[in-house]
Amino acid sequence: MAKTSPGPVLGTRALNRATLDRQLLLRRSPRSVEEAVAHLVGLQAQNVKPPYYALAARLDGFDPERLSRLMADREVVRIVTLRSTIHTHTADDARTLRPLVQPARDRELTAFRKGLTGVDLDRLAALARDLVEAEPRTMAELRQALLAEWPDADPQSLAVAARCKLPLVQVPPRGLWGRSGQVALTTAEHWLGRPAAPAPAPDDTVLRYLAAFGPASVRDMQTWAGLTRLREVFERLRPRLLAFRDEHGVELFDLPDAPRPDPGTPAPPRFLPEYDNLLLSHADRTRVVPPEHRGRLWQGNQPHRTLLVDGFLAGVWKPLDDALVIEPFGPLSRAQRAAVLEEGERMLAVLHPGTSYDIRFATVVPRSGR
Repeated sequence: MAKTSPGPVLGTRALNRATLDRQLLLRRSPRSVEEAVAHLVGLQAQNVKPPYYALAARLDGFDPERLSRLMADREVVRIVTLRSTIHTHTADDARTLRPLVQPARDRELTAFRKGLTGVDLDRLAALARDLVEAEPRTMAELRQALLAEWPDADPQSLAVAARCKLPLVQVPPRGLWGRSGQVALTTAEHWLGRPAAPAPAPDDTVLRYLAAFGPASVRDMQTWAGLTRLREVFERLRPRLLAFRDEHGVELFDLPDAPRPDPGTPAPPRFLPEYDNLLLSHADRTRVVPPEHRGRLWQGNQPHRTLLVDGFLAGVWKPLDDALVIEPFGPLSRAQRAAVLEEGERMLAVLHPGTSYDIRFATVVPRSGR
């Protein structure tokens, strides 16, 4: 049963507009790339391109080479953090957020305990650290080296254990725009030339989460971080926060001075990449995903790139060699189609300048079973 609480009610559109504003999607931001990555507390980066598309949708004058330069200069890194997924973080956040979520990485290892029978995890971590700090290693190389030490263990479990025990970053050229490279790993400390930082107080991270994703419930924050038992942190912060409730009575927290625009504020179309954190960082996603479109974010195990119209999920899109194909979930008005086309042209000009693309609407995507 939903938890009831006092406080003003925020309807779905109010939550939508507030979250879009925090996510820099209501209007494009003049922030620098590094400032945006820090404000958003990282960008999910299971694949190479999503952070670039995410920033193209959010920043005014975005240049993909700027993010590549930050990565090459070791000011931004790709590392497993929130929800045990790869994120693009600033160097400072990589050094602190990884220790914050380390308890979750330790719990993750319990799923692989059968494959790690007889393995001393502290020794494994020390050996893996020596290997990747001598030179960046691929996961295959790491598996092979660890298997030589523990031949009866499961190779995949050994590699997962190294990833969970150590803050491993993916080194360039992996992650650079327009370039390719296999995943090669070293430790964050070695790559950044700085020792690991202490984990930030959970209180500070809650405040940063609300600044980027609020108003939000305790369960929303736990979904975003992949952590549990954050209720006591919110209670400790309650005197510094405002309390609201959604239309189902669930208590929501927010920063007093955070923007909460009028629900009628216009929200332009936006093309978002697969795995965009806007769609993954709340337990209740109805502030962006209408109930009738639940399950349409995926095809099998593959996520779709998503289209927002009037602030809500309204379709998916895919790039082909010579076309941008837009697949709406339902009819769009003439004005909406024109705005979507204009936004598509802008995105292509930012990320693929000088390339000729046809932009076309395709048939409505069928509902999946997910």
